[in-house]
Amino acid sequence: MTPSSTKRGLLLVNLGTPDAPRTGPVRRYLREFLSDPRVVDIHPVGRWLLLNLIILPVRPAKSAEAYRKVWMPEGSPLLVHSRALEAAVRERLGGEYEVALAMRYGNPSIPDALESLRARGVSDFTVLPLYPQEAASSSASSLARVYELLAAGWDVPNVRAVPAFHSHPAFLDAFAQVARPVIADARADHVLFSFHGVPQRHVVKSDPTGRHCLASEGCCDVLSDANRHCYRAQCFATARGLAERLGLSREGWSVSFQSRLGRTPWVKPYTDLVLPELAKRGVRRLAVMCPAFVADCLETLEEVGLRAREQFVQEGGESLTLVPSLNAHPAWVDAVVQLVRESDGAP
Repeated sequence: MTPSSTKRGLLLVNLGTPDAPRTGPVRRYLREFLSDPRVVDIHPVGRWLLLNLIILPVRPAKSAEAYRKVWMPEGSPLLVHSRALEAAVRERLGGEYEVALAMRYGNPSIPDALESLRARGVSDFTVLPLYPQEAASSSASSLARVYELLAAGWDVPNVRAVPAFHSHPAFLDAFAQVARPVIADARADHVLFSFHGVPQRHVVKSDPTGRHCLASEGCCDVLSDANRHCYRAQCFATARGLAERLGLSREGWSVSFQSRLGRTPWVKPYTDLVLPELAKRGVRRLAVMCPAFVADCLETLEEVGLRAREQFVQEGGESLTLVPSLNAHPAWVDAVVQLVRESDGAP
C-alpha cells in the first residue's frame, strides 16, 4: 500500500500529434517521432539520411493536408479526445490520483506532464500507456522516456506501469459497447479489424525463442510464452475477443494492418490490399474497427474514414463505416479506472 502521506499521480501517455495542421508543425512532429531509434531502428547514419533526405522534404506537406481534413475546431482530434479522457478520468477518480496527460512526441510533452505532477506533490507514479497492444515503437518508447526522466533526479520516485490491456475484459467490453450499435445501424455484412502496422523485424525481435514469430501462418492464433510480447499476436487476440463479444461468425470478420511506411516488410495482411479482396468476395457493407487506437486520430479518421472508404467503394463495395474509437466514452473511462486500480493493487 502507498503511505497515506504520499500523493499518487496517474500519467496517461499517448503517441502524439502536431500542434497545427501546417507543414512547419508537422515537420517538427515527424522529426521528433522518426528520430526515435525505437521507431526507425536502423543505423543512426541511415536514419538521419532517411529522415532528412527522403521523408522530411516531402511528407510534412502531404501529412499537413491530411490533418486539415480531420482537424477539429478545438484542435487535433487525438489531443481533443485525450484531453476529454483525462478530464473524465480525473473526475471519476475523485482526488484519488493527480492526473496528467502527455504525448510521447509533441505537446503536452512527457517532461512537462511529469513536472506538473511533481509540482502538485506527486511522488508515487502510475503510468498508463494508452496503447492496447505493446510495441517497441509505442508503449516501450513511452515508458523508456518516462523512466529516463524520473531516474534523472536525485530522489527517484516509485513508478509502476499499467501493462498492455489488449485482452482485458474491461477494454474489450467498452469497445464492443461502442461498436455494437454502429455495426447494427450500418447493416454491416463484414467487420474488418484494422490495426496500425509495425515492421516485421519488430515482432521478430520480441520472440525470445527466435523461432516462433512469423515462422508459420498460424503463429498468432494463440498467445503463448513465445509470442506473449508479440504485437501482431496481441492484435489477433484483441480481434478474437471483440468478435466474440459482437457475436460475429468466423467468416464475418478479418484482421489487417494499416499505415505502413517505406519498402521494408511490415506485418501482414495490409489493409489497402484486403479492401479490394473483400469487395471481390461480395462484401458490400463493411464496418471497420481500429482497436490499436483508443482515440480517433489521423489514422482512423482520415486513413480509414476517408481514404479507405473511397477505395472500398471504388472497388465495388457499397459502404464503409468507421466505428468510432473509445475516445472518452463512459465505459472506457470506467475501464481506465479499473486498469489503474488493478495495477496498483487497489480493490
